[in-house]
Amino acid sequence: MKFALITAILLSSIGVAQAANADKGQALVEKANCASCHGAGLNAPILPAYPKLAGQYPDYLYYALKAYKVGNGNAQYGRNNAVMGSQVQSFTDADLQDMAAYISKLPGNFVIKK
Repeated sequence: MKFALITAILLSSIGVAQAANADKGQALVEKANCASCHGAGLNAPILPAYPKLAGQYPDYLYYALKAYKVGNGNAQYGRNNAVMGSQVQSFTDADLQDMAAYISKLPGNFVIKK
């Protein structure tokens, strides 16, 4: 019994998650037409209220997309935005990771203040 438990814990800690695929993410971003709101290169939003996405950290992008998918159903984790909520519903978690990997590789103009 202990051996089975230890084996299960070790195998789960190794992780079976696949590495994010930026090429697949590019296709998904183009399919979703993210540039229609976030602008060319996802770095020139059409309105000031829309964020620049290019160059953001992939973890941040993934968790933001995931939070839009969860929506207001979870007050501690979800984000409420009708447009983004409907945009991400058809994507799997792996798709969101791929999209985040692609967007993070785009050249952005974020500045880290020191």
